[in-house]
Amino acid sequence: FKLGRMYADGDGVAQDDVRAFEYFSRIANAHAEDSPSAPQAQVVANAFVALGRYYLSGIPNSKIKSDPDRAREMFSYAASYFGNADAQYDLARLYLKTPDASREDFRYGARWLGLAAQKGQHEAQALLGQMLFNGDRLPPQRARGLMWLTLAREALPDETWIKESHARAFAKASDDDRAMALQMLEH
Repeated sequence: FKLGRMYADGDGVAQDDVRAFEYFSRIANAHAEDSPSAPQAQVVANAFVALGRYYLSGIPNSKIKSDPDRAREMFSYAASYFGNADAQYDLARLYLKTPDASREDFRYGARWLGLAAQKGQHEAQALLGQMLFNGDRLPPQRARGLMWLTLAREALPDETWIKESHARAFAKASDDDRAMALQMLEH
C-alpha cells in the first residue's frame, strides 16, 4: 500500500498512476475476502477507495478508462463490507451528484453521507452540514447543519470551501440556531 501511495503521490519516486493502480489492485484482489476486523482491513479498504477514484477519473494514456459504474462497485464494497468512511463519502457523492438522481439515489447518498460524517469524515460533515443548513433536498435543520459545518471547519481549517460554507451559514444563522448548534457540539 505504501508503494502504491508513493507512486500515486510521486513521493520519492516519479509519479506513476498506472503502477500505483497495479499495487492497489494486487491488494484488493488478494485481500477482498479478509475479515473487516483483520489488522490489515483498513489498508485493504483504502486500496478499494484508491481504485474507485482511479476508475472514476481514469488514467490518461493508459488502459484504465473512466468507468463510474466500476468506481461505484469499489466504493460500495469498501463502504459496506469494511465500513470505510472515505468510501462512504465517495459513494454518497456519486449518488448525490448524478444529474438524473432519483429519490432513491438521493436517499442512498444521504444515508452514506450521514454514516461517513458520524465516523468523522470531515468532507462528509461539511457537505451534510451544507445540505441540512440550506434544506438542499432535505428538510432544513439549520442548527444541525451549522454543527456539522463547525466540526468540519475545526478539523480542516485550511480547506477553503469548508471555511466559506461555514462562514455563509454562520452569517445566515439566527441566534437560536447558533446556540442550539453550540449545545449539539458540546454533546
